[in-house]
Amino acid sequence: MEEQFNKPVQIIQKNIQAGITKTTLPTWKMILLGMLAGGFIALGGAASSVAAHNVSNVGLARLIMGAIFPVGLMMIVLVGGELFTGNCMIVMAVLDKKAALGGYVRNLVIVYFSNLVGALIIDVLLLFSGQLDYSSGMMGAFAIKVAYGKVLLSPLTGFTSGILCNMLVCLAILMALAARETAGKIWAVFFPIFAFVISGYEHCVANMYYIFMGILAKTNSHYVQVAKELYGYTDGDLDKLSVVGSLKNFIPVTLGNIVGGAILIGAACYIVQKQKSE
Repeated sequence: MEEQFNKPVQIIQKNIQAGITKTTLPTWKMILLGMLAGGFIALGGAASSVAAHNVSNVGLARLIMGAIFPVGLMMIVLVGGELFTGNCMIVMAVLDKKAALGGYVRNLVIVYFSNLVGALIIDVLLLFSGQLDYSSGMMGAFAIKVAYGKVLLSPLTGFTSGILCNMLVCLAILMALAARETAGKIWAVFFPIFAFVISGYEHCVANMYYIFMGILAKTNSHYVQVAKELYGYTDGDLDKLSVVGSLKNFIPVTLGNIVGGAILIGAACYIVQKQKSE
């Protein structure tokens, strides 16, 4: 009787093969796939924000966002895309000596900035779509609030939260490789991403959407005024929400994502399953 799912050893082998393919992609294709992935994650973030922006209970708001946000990774898994956080697991192919370290680094750098471009395109489209006008501008104020909270995180919080986040994201991708049917892949992605969003962990690509959406929303005086009325922000507070200020989030979160995905999941799973297969 044929197995209905792939076993752990098979999952690792499939991920190694995917890593070989990813490191040998032409640059133009890597860029386009990276932009698509960044856009897909942004669309999931945007939909989840709309659903939760007017919910005052934090736990309920995160529950709602967690139920919707996974659609971004589902689109990447089913349609295709190059996602920085998931590509941290290319380390398996490097450890297996099937991919070069230089190709791994090249992929991560190109995909990271391509994800950023994809997310920014969605940010700009959303700004002009009128979505931030929902609830008399409360949606725009919510975008500012989310971004502001992220740029205020301490480096240690961003780093450790980034580790935890990408452990779950990479587990979602590996679990999707275990499934052989579309429905199985969808549910495999859903639960780990559901858990990461509810827990409030930090994902560098998602933050490319959230932080820059807040920065763009800050250019609208009405959204700023609503944010001040709802959340008690001052001009001095909002000055911290800037492109330069965003680096205080992106640097530690990205490093944390790399540790969580490449070391605690990628390398650890490879070593364990490689020993089992020998």
